[in-house]
Amino acid sequence: MRLYGNIVLLLLSATVLGITAYWGSIFLPNIHHDYTIFGLIIPSFTILIILVGFQWSTPRTEAAFLFILGVLWLTMAAWTTDIIGNTQCDGLTDQTVPTKSGSLAARNWCYEMRVVQAFSWMIFCLYAIFLWILISLTSRAKALGRPYAWAEPIIELPWFGQYPGYPESQYPQSGMYQMPYAYPAGQPMSMGYPGGAQVNPGYVIQQNPGHSVVIQPGVGGQPPTITQIPGSVSSV
Repeated sequence: MRLYGNIVLLLLSATVLGITAYWGSIFLPNIHHDYTIFGLIIPSFTILIILVGFQWSTPRTEAAFLFILGVLWLTMAAWTTDIIGNTQCDGLTDQTVPTKSGSLAARNWCYEMRVVQAFSWMIFCLYAIFLWILISLTSRAKALGRPYAWAEPIIELPWFGQYPGYPESQYPQSGMYQMPYAYPAGQPMSMGYPGGAQVNPGYVIQQNPGHSVVIQPGVGGQPPTITQIPGSVSSV
């Protein structure tokens, strides 16, 4: 889902960049220079961040960039709305807009502004939605036994309906995940075998008196395994 979302953002940003680049070629350096330069920087920066994010990202850095880019696109959308206002593009039949080498039909410029306005608002809304999803998924993974979920690679973040767990290719060949806990002698931890219980969504674990509850992440997004061990369990 993250890949598809970034592809949509890339296409929308590239469209805005193409329009503003055209404006730069006919307006700069003396006409609409502030808005045009800003319109060139925002989509270029967005495309750069998305391409870098394809190579490496964590929920922490992703959240920071989602917030920053969301604010920038909100500014772009608000600025465009302030310039174009309530202008009806269909009524601009004979009017023109001055350029550095002549003039441009005001109706064409108005339509281009409307496209930039609509795409800017759309990108801002997408970034706001993606930020909410990221915070929800990371907080959920942290609550389910991944205390460092914000600093882990974002590709390991489970989607809704999945449980935290590394891909199967990263597990030892025995299929057992090495938990950072030390157990009392003769008390091995189970992985869904007799003596261990797998947790389903909404299931509440009742801790037995004098026992420690050990939660082990499931493999490949499967439910975690819960084991109750007599005595206390200390981390290594």
